[in-house]
Amino acid sequence: MKAFSLYVMSLFYVVAGVLHFMRPRVYLKIMPTFLPYQLELVYISGAFEILFGLLLLFPATRILGSWLIILLLIAVFPANIQMALTFYEKYDPYLWVALLRLPLQFLLIWWAWLYTNTRL
Repeated sequence: MKAFSLYVMSLFYVVAGVLHFMRPRVYLKIMPTFLPYQLELVYISGAFEILFGLLLLFPATRILGSWLIILLLIAVFPANIQMALTFYEKYDPYLWVALLRLPLQFLLIWWAWLYTNTRL
């Protein structure tokens, strides 16, 4: 089961990373306004998601990939906060989704942490 979970997580990050390139406007909408080079950051974070997701697949890089995913999730947390604030200010009916993403980030960190000290 732990191996299956790992492959699901890997696929999750690879697909999420690809979506950064297919639909960058979605991610631009939630970028914190204080960050420069927003489109470039969307592409960079997408590339990192793909790379880190792929690192999970190989025993030699799995632990590194897990730690890098944790760092990436921490780095993009301000975008989730920005999304919640924007949805709140605009009375967006999907505010609940934005609010749900905040604790979900901690669950994703925990999921990646499960693979930081094991090679399966």
